Amino acid sequence: MPVIPSPTGRGRGARSAGRVRVTIPMRSYRNPPSGTVARARTLRRDATDAEKRMWQALRDTFAALKWRRQVPIGPYFADFFSFTAKLVIEVDGGQHAEAASHDARRTEFLQAQGLTVLRFWNNDVLANTNGVMTQISLSLREREGAAQRRKGKGDQPPAPGHRRTPSPSQG
Repeated sequence: MPVIPSPTGRGRGARSAGRVRVTIPMRSYRNPPSGTVARARTLRRDATDAEKRMWQALRDTFAALKWRRQVPIGPYFADFFSFTAKLVIEVDGGQHAEAASHDARRTEFLQAQGLTVLRFWNNDVLANTNGVMTQISLSLREREGAAQRRKGKGDQPPAPGHRRTPSPSQG
């Protein structure tokens, strides 16, 4: 968690040695900015055909994961989000080609929260849904493998009674 100094010595958060911890809650339902819930409902109600197809495909293909759609995360709305997998999926239409800098800022923000962001074009979702699901599956497996390596799984201790052969340097 980044610790940044408070310019005025005031601010919200835990203080330690004149510093303020800044955290952005991932799922904060208390005091959301005005209009957040209404905007999320509108985005869900007015989903594009590609978003509708993606929603159904995610629920069918990855039923074990709980998916949410049009989820407010910080100042942004994620098209699809799995809290368990820490995965955000964005389905982009033609308007996103002109808003590349905004999308880059959003992706940077979400990655700073520890999330993986996958982006797909509308036409890919509509024309190649199975290919998109394969890409998502590969990303999930990659994240799962990385998490297991961090936890040390795969480096199993030798079985009881099994002696390791010493290396030549250990004589």
